[in-house]
Amino acid sequence: MSELHTLAAADLDARDPLATYREQFLIPRHGDGEQAYFCGNSLGLQPRGVRDALLQELDDWAALGVEAHFHGKHPWMPYHNEVREGLAHIAGALPSEVVAMNSLTANLHLLMVSFYRPTAGRPAILMEAGAFPSDQYAMASQVRFHGFDPATDLIEVQPDEANGTISMAAIERALDEHGHRVALVMWPGVQYRTGQAFDLKEITRLAHAKGCVVGFDLAHAAGNLPLALHDSGADFAAWCSYKYLNSGPGAVSGAFVHERHARTDRPRFAGWWGHDQDSRFKMGPEFNPTPGADGWQLSNPPILALAPLRVSLDLFASAGLPALRAKSQLLTAYLEGQVLARLPNVLKIVTPAEPARRGCQLSLRVRGGRDQGRALFEFLMAQGIVGDWREPDVIRISPVPLYNRYSDISRFIAAVEAWAAPAGGVA
Repeated sequence: MSELHTLAAADLDARDPLATYREQFLIPRHGDGEQAYFCGNSLGLQPRGVRDALLQELDDWAALGVEAHFHGKHPWMPYHNEVREGLAHIAGALPSEVVAMNSLTANLHLLMVSFYRPTAGRPAILMEAGAFPSDQYAMASQVRFHGFDPATDLIEVQPDEANGTISMAAIERALDEHGHRVALVMWPGVQYRTGQAFDLKEITRLAHAKGCVVGFDLAHAAGNLPLALHDSGADFAAWCSYKYLNSGPGAVSGAFVHERHARTDRPRFAGWWGHDQDSRFKMGPEFNPTPGADGWQLSNPPILALAPLRVSLDLFASAGLPALRAKSQLLTAYLEGQVLARLPNVLKIVTPAEPARRGCQLSLRVRGGRDQGRALFEFLMAQGIVGDWREPDVIRISPVPLYNRYSDISRFIAAVEAWAAPAGGVA
């Protein structure tokens, strides 16, 4: 990376082996040009192939009606199998360990029915302080549902590092202190506010050593970082597909259940589509779950929601996860270097500097506080430079390797300089 900051953005873009993948996406317009879009951590851009994929399903529905379940171009009955290999690749899992279904928080609740089994002696859930509100609400409601009190049985690990991040030592200390009471460790792959990435295998090792079940919310990790869920030993995980997986607003979620639970007798909420497929249409009264993650399905797959995911996963397979991760590291390092060199009085990087502890997102605290931060954010939006805002003073900028360029980053840096120049900087 030594020459990364000696080359112009245009030269770096010209050398980018993945540059042509940008052409596979629809970039929102701003005036006569395109946005500099850094919000893939919130909503990924639309792959060009999605429209045709959706039209194909609509055409099959129109022409075939119910028979499209069996005779369409992509028959609907086994449609969820069309994304299985792609999801397994993204998750670092066996194909039988993953399934696309529902939405993220719904999947977390369904999986906790099986994997959060509190007792009087072990009632607690361990999670990070400052979690995304949906996770906070889900965990607290699960604790209450089982008759326990979140005030004592929802244990939140506080940040112990300078920028509000959490060290592995802090997680280990929390497990040493509370592990005997913890039924479930529920942790993010990437913390949404700080952009900090965690070592899932080490967290699993520490938690299992204390007798805890381990689940991960991978909303900000899936499609962002290389994952190895099977090898991590995690019991379960879930993620959304509308961020880095580019599958559209409210896109169908993904779920992982480790193969050692493939034939578990743990309780679960059951639905017809989770029944063993070989006897599903016998319509028997007794639920016989499909082995693996499929056994947690409730209803038949949402075809119009799965079609965009199929298109996006094909792009990931074509580009290759190692190449995407390599470009992501370069893009984020370039952004980091430009901020440190040109904007030290305007922005402070909250996200860890070590590449292994972050994905593509950098969380940037605006020096000068909330009013300055909102002013900068609104200025950037007016220039067609789209990140997102997190209270009280953080702008998240996420250069996504499938469609972002070094010149997008250069445009962002120049815009911040232009905003700060009249006041001579804000610090």
